[in-house]
Amino acid sequence: QVQLVESGGGLVQAGGSLRLSCAVSGSSFRLNAMGWYRQAPGKERELVATITSGSNSNYADSVKGRFTISRENAKNTVYLQMDSLKPEDTAVYYCNARGVWSAPGTFRNFDYWGQGTQVTVSS
Repeated sequence: QVQLVESGGGLVQAGGSLRLSCAVSGSSFRLNAMGWYRQAPGKERELVATITSGSNSNYADSVKGRFTISRENAKNTVYLQMDSLKPEDTAVYYCNARGVWSAPGTFRNFDYWGQGTQVTVSS
C-alpha cells in the first residue's frame, strides 16, 4: 500500500510565495514520475508540473518562471515552490505519484493521488 500526504497550502497575497510538499509512504515500491495538478472551482483538473525520477521537469505555460518542482528521492518527497503567486493560481492542488509496487513473484504499476491542499491567492 502506498499513501501520499500533502502539506503547505494556505492563504497568501498576490506576489507572495508558498511551498507545497508531498510525501509518499509505504513499502516495496519504486517511484517514477511525480507531479502536481490543480483544480479551480468550475474547471477541470490541469497539470501544473511534473518531474521524472531523473529530475527532468515539465511545466504548464501559465506557471513557467514562477513555480519550481523538485524531488528528494531519499525521502520519497516532491515539492512545489510557488513564487509570484497570482489570484488565478487559486485552486486545490493535488500531488500525483506513479511507480511500481513489488512483492516476491509479482509487481504492479500504480498511479496515486493525494487528498489535495487548498491554495488561495488574494488580490
